[in-house]
Amino acid sequence: MGFHEDDQNSLEQLLESLIKMVGNANKNVDSLSVRVRQLEWLIREQQFVIKEKDPLEIYPRYHHHSSEKVPLHL
Repeated sequence: MGFHEDDQNSLEQLLESLIKMVGNANKNVDSLSVRVRQLEWLIREQQFVIKEKDPLEIYPRYHHHSSEKVPLHL
């Protein structure tokens, strides 16, 4: 059972198309991996900054009202 020339051309085109699709998918995965590493680095940096800060600098300095003084409307 042999292939006709048209069938062979169609298979070659399909193979080329699949190779391009896989190549594009690999580029997208690589790009996504780079972005994930960047985000992980930023998160670690933020955690370090928070650990180094004085707790009073992290929280706002304004006075919170007691929940007893806030009227409850039902």
